[in-house]
Amino acid sequence: MSKKSVIIIGAGLAGLSTGCYAQMNGYESKIFEYHSVPGGVAAVWKRGDYLIDGGIHFLIGHKPGTPLYDVYSEICDIDSIDIADMTTYLRFVDETGTKSIEFTQDIEKLEQDLIQIAPEDEDEIRSFIKEINSLKGSSLLTDMGMSTAPPELRGRFDSLKEMWQMRGFMKYFMGKYSKSAVEYAEHFQNPFLKTIISYLFSPDGPMWFVIMILATVASGQLGLFKGGCHTFVRSIEERYKSLGGQIQYRAKVEKIIVEDGKAVGVVLADDSEHRADVVVSAADGKSTIFDLLGGQFIDDKIKKRYDTWKTYDPMSGVSLGVSRTFDDEASLNAFMQKEPIQLSDRDVPLVYLRIFNHGDVFAPEGKSVIQVILETEWDYWKNLRENREQYENEKNKLAQDIIRRLEKIYPGIAGQVEKIDVSTPYTTWRYTLNDKGSPMGWLMTKSTIMEQIPRTLPGLENFFMAGHWVLPGGGVPSSIYTGRNVIQILCKRDGKEFRTKSED
Repeated sequence: MSKKSVIIIGAGLAGLSTGCYAQMNGYESKIFEYHSVPGGVAAVWKRGDYLIDGGIHFLIGHKPGTPLYDVYSEICDIDSIDIADMTTYLRFVDETGTKSIEFTQDIEKLEQDLIQIAPEDEDEIRSFIKEINSLKGSSLLTDMGMSTAPPELRGRFDSLKEMWQMRGFMKYFMGKYSKSAVEYAEHFQNPFLKTIISYLFSPDGPMWFVIMILATVASGQLGLFKGGCHTFVRSIEERYKSLGGQIQYRAKVEKIIVEDGKAVGVVLADDSEHRADVVVSAADGKSTIFDLLGGQFIDDKIKKRYDTWKTYDPMSGVSLGVSRTFDDEASLNAFMQKEPIQLSDRDVPLVYLRIFNHGDVFAPEGKSVIQVILETEWDYWKNLRENREQYENEKNKLAQDIIRRLEKIYPGIAGQVEKIDVSTPYTTWRYTLNDKGSPMGWLMTKSTIMEQIPRTLPGLENFFMAGHWVLPGGGVPSSIYTGRNVIQILCKRDGKEFRTKSED
C-alpha cells in the first residue's frame, strides 16, 4: 500500500515541523519554499565579515526536563546546538543616561532596584515581583499551554480538563494582569517606571506575558543561539531530510488546486502542477485563504479575524558591524530618547539595541554586530519602495540617525562603523511574503488568546494550516506546535497512532 502524500507550503519553522512529523508518521511529504533557504523570518545573512541575525531573539525552554525541550528534541538535534543562557533579559536606561535597571535572573535584587527607583510604588512593585516568583519553575513556562489539543481533536470534556490543569493561570486572563502593558503601567506613579513596564516587551501585549518572560529568565530557561538562529533552523532541516523529506527552494506556490471540495495539489509560478493527497499551508494566512484559495473557504469568524484582528507591527532593523566589543553589556538594551525617533507617522520613544556578544560567529575578533529594532508602518515603506532611490535614501537617513543617537551612548562609535545594513517591512515581505511584513502574525491580546483557531477551513477537505496564523502570539513554540498539531489531526483521521519518532 503506497504512502499518503503531503505537500507543505513554506519551509519556515511551522513547515519544517509539519514535514518532520509527517515523515515520522509514515507520510511522504514535500515542502515548496518561496525563498532559497529555510527558516522564514528566522533568517541570517552576511554583510562582508559580519553575520546579521534578524531572526529568533531567544529560545524558551532550551534545557532538558521541559515539555518544550522534548518537542525540540523530536525535530532536531537540540543538544548539538550551542545555546547561551540569557541571564539578563533587558537593561533599561532613562533619557538622561543616569538611571538604569537590569532585569536579571536575580528577582530579589530586581525588587530592591525597582523600589529604589520608585519608592512611591513599593506596594505595586512587590505585587509584580510576587507574580514573577509564583511562576518561576512552573511547567506553564516551558509548555505555555501550546501542547493542548487543537480544536479538531478536542473532546466533550477537554475544555473543562484544560481549565482545571491551568486553574492557577486563569487569573491572568482577567483583572489587572490581563491588561496590555501600557494599561497596566498606569498602576504605577513613577514616570520612569511607567515607561519601563510599558516597553518591557510590547505596549499592546498582555502584562501576564511579560511576567512569564521574566519568570522564564529567572528559571534559566531563556536561551540565545551562540552560532545564530540558522543553526537551529538547519538542524530541523537536516532532521527532515534524514527522515526522507524533500524540499524544493525558489518554488513559489500560486494556487492550491481544489477538486470536489478537496485540496489535491498546488500550482507553482512556473505553471507546473504538483499533486498530493493532503495540502498543508505553513505560509502567510491571508494570502493562503484569500489568494491561493480565492477566498472560497471562509466563514464569519475567519472574515472577522482578518478584517479586525491586529497583527504584530512590522519592524525596521538597523544592523551595524563595528570595530568595537561590548563584552560586559546586556544582549538587549532599551535607551529612552529625549527626542523621539521620527519614523513614518509615529514617534518612537526608545532605541532597542541588540548586542551580539553571546557568540563569536557574528563578527571578526575585536569587532561586533549591534542591531537596533524599531516598530514601524507597512504602508510607509511599501509606498517608499515604489521609488527605489527615495527608499534607499530613507534607509540611509534612518541609519545615520541611529548612529548619531548611539554616538551619545557609546562615544566614538560613529567612527567605528564598518558595515551598515537596514531591513524594512518590505524586506520581510520580499523574502517571506508575510502580510504587511508582520514578523509573528496575530498580536497576543486578551481576546485573541482565548479563541481556538482550527487548523482546517470550512468546506475544504484534505487541507490544513500551520504557523502563526492559527495560534496568536507568534514565536518559536507556536510555530512548531501547530505543525505537530496538523499531523496529529491527520493521524487521527487516518486511524493511526501519532508518533514522535521515525517508524524505521
